[in-house]
Order: sequence, then C-alpha cells, then structure tokens
Amino acid sequence: MKKLESMEQFEQLRDQGNHIFMFSADWCPDCRVIDPILPEIEAKYQDYTFIYVDRDEFIDLCIQLDIFGIPSFIAYKDGKELGRFVSKDRKTQEEIENFIEKLEE
Repeated sequence: MKKLESMEQFEQLRDQGNHIFMFSADWCPDCRVIDPILPEIEAKYQDYTFIYVDRDEFIDLCIQLDIFGIPSFIAYKDGKELGRFVSKDRKTQEEIENFIEKLEE
C-alpha cells in the first residue's frame, strides 16, 4: 500500500483515478488487527489504488474530512467521493469488503 506523502499528493490522487484512502496510525491496535488482511483486499479490488494516510501526520486533513476514528476508509473516483467507512470501531475483512462492494453499485 502506498503511503501519502503530502497534501498536494492527496489532492492529485483524490481528483484523478480510483483511490481508497485508509486513515490509520502506528499506535492504533484496531488498525494493526486488519494489517494482515489488507494485501488480500488490495488484490481483490484492483480497480482501486489503496493509500495509507497516517492520522498523526495529516491531522488537519482528518479534521477537514471529519475522520475522528481510525481505521477509516474514504473512496474517491476522479474527485467525487464514492463512499466512506468512518468510525472508531474495529473493522473486519467482511465489513471492509462490503463497503468496497457498495461503491461499485
């Protein structure tokens, strides 16, 4: 999974192509629980590029996007928000895949 490096990169990725941004942090135990399943999810949904956003590095972006719990996901296609899976709750593989499936409807 690519890691977000700058706000400029976020704006460029958001505005061009299909991207799912995963908001996370190294210290987040619920985020670490899903780490082992993320490669499988990325392989299954190759229409999207998955981008890791470190909540601590991009706290202003999180505030701007109303991301107050992690792990959380927001999907964009060519600048349009397709959907968000944002909460402070632990996520299962099934819940993440259901979120992505609904994006494609």
